[in-house]
Amino acid sequence: MITEAVLSLGSNIGDRMSFLIKATESIKCQIGIISNVSSVYETEPWGVNNQNFYLNQLLTVKTELSPFKLLSVIQSIEINLGRERRYKYAPRTIDIDILYYGLLVINSEILKIPHPCLEKRRFILVPLTEILPQMIHPLLKKSNLCLLEELVDDTKIKKVETININL
Repeated sequence: MITEAVLSLGSNIGDRMSFLIKATESIKCQIGIISNVSSVYETEPWGVNNQNFYLNQLLTVKTELSPFKLLSVIQSIEINLGRERRYKYAPRTIDIDILYYGLLVINSEILKIPHPCLEKRRFILVPLTEILPQMIHPLLKKSNLCLLEELVDDTKIKKVETININL
C-alpha cells in the first residue's frame, strides 16, 4: 500500500544547501515519489544555543515502505551524508525526521508518529503550513495552520528560496 509521509530535512554543518539536495535525491531513489516540497528556510537552532543556523525544508513522499523500514532507510541516508549522533541536538550535516505517515499514530521506543513536539516548533510549522495547511494532526485534531496560529515559539525563521526539483 502506498502512503504519503511528511519528512523534515535540516542541516547546520558544512554546505547546508548541498546536504538538503543530496538528501532529497537519496529520498527520491530509496523511498519513493516526492509529491510536494516546501521552500527552504534558514532557522535559529531550537533547544540549544551557540550553533550555526539551520537550513530546513519539508517534503511529502509517496512510499510503499512501512514506517519502521522508512525510519531505517532515513537513518542510512543520514549516515551516508556524514551524520554523527554525538548528543541530543548536536550539530549535524543532515537530520531527517518523519513528521507524519498518513494519519497513522505510532508510539514506540524507536519511533513516534506524529513527530513529538512538532506543534511547538516554528521551523516545522512554517514550512508545514506552506505545503499542508489544512492537514489535521491525528492526535491534536487541529490543522497545521491552527497549530501555527497557536504557536508560542519565537525562534527566528526566514525563507531562503524555493528549490525546483523534478518531482
